[in-house]
Amino acid sequence: MVSSLQAIWPRAAPSPFHKELLLNDPKSLILVAMEVKKKILLVEDDETLAAVYKQRLELEGFEIQHSKNGEDALDTAVKFQPDLILLDVMMPKLNGFDVLDILRNTPATRNIHIIMLTALSQPKDAERAKELGADDFLVKSQVVIGDVVSRVKHQLGVA
Repeated sequence: MVSSLQAIWPRAAPSPFHKELLLNDPKSLILVAMEVKKKILLVEDDETLAAVYKQRLELEGFEIQHSKNGEDALDTAVKFQPDLILLDVMMPKLNGFDVLDILRNTPATRNIHIIMLTALSQPKDAERAKELGADDFLVKSQVVIGDVVSRVKHQLGVA
């Protein structure tokens, strides 16, 4: 039964993000696996970089929304209610530090995991992010995408 379901719905394989629903059919009991994806808001103004991160994170099984600037990020965070935000610092309209400060002081977004992902590499920038409530701080030039995925999974408590 599961193999025929997997042929139709290949992502039905067991994962840490699935629920099982039982549907009663007069002839048999059908098991349906529905994946519940963790949601990530990617806030990045560089379209090329955002596309690379979005594609990789989707391949890892995450649901991704992308915002190109700080103002859009705040609006999307409230509406989308992500489990985690990957937040650039240097962006148009509103920088990442200001976005982080607002998110941490807004009841609806206060508890969202936030990883700063930035080109800024000075210790004072990492200290500022920590003071404002960032859960992690990654310098783009010092990490590869696999490192970012690992940190995302760590923050979300998934394997």
